[in-house]
Amino acid sequence: MTAELVRGQNHPLSQARLEIRISAGTPVAAAAALSDENGRIHGTEWVAHPGAPVQPGLEVSRQAAADHRLAVDLDAMTEAVHRVSVLLALPAPDGGAGPARFGAVAAPFVAVTGLDGTEVASYTITGLDLESAVVALELYRRQGAWKVRAVGQGYAGGLAELFADQGLAEAAQLASGIDEAVARGLARSVQAPPPRTSEGDRSRQAA
Repeated sequence: MTAELVRGQNHPLSQARLEIRISAGTPVAAAAALSDENGRIHGTEWVAHPGAPVQPGLEVSRQAAADHRLAVDLDAMTEAVHRVSVLLALPAPDGGAGPARFGAVAAPFVAVTGLDGTEVASYTITGLDLESAVVALELYRRQGAWKVRAVGQGYAGGLAELFADQGLAEAAQLASGIDEAVARGLARSVQAPPPRTSEGDRSRQAA
């Protein structure tokens, strides 16, 4: 039976190999950050994100999407890792008019499942408004066992503010790199225009 979590609630995990399934209703970038017992990220190599989608024990999507599946292998985590935080961010809107906000879109839904698709725990992230990035949930190690906790901590300053809050010195640079990787992914996802015919080329040259 699936545990439907509310913010701050936790649930034990009996499996090491898991999927994190995200349904947002709008394209979001998904990332996962590793941190120590104090919740600090030690460097950019501790973050799996669209620009660097594979880290030890983690694999995330390369581009923004409304639905994601993140792969997690808790047995592959080093002893220094005590938390795995699942992060969601809205791509900046076209035209640079400032960050989008989660309050304007449907509440994201996050589920932890086994590899067979069986849900272990789920969480609907409600109560967001001006935030453009959010720590959805975290998997954390406690006395040799792993649990999942619903977090739902949002940041109006986006990923840069989120990473800075978790002690990452290169927070702004990493956030900018993720934004660039997401923008490249969104550009690739746009359908290519139909090839021009030779007649079209000639008419343009004549004009």
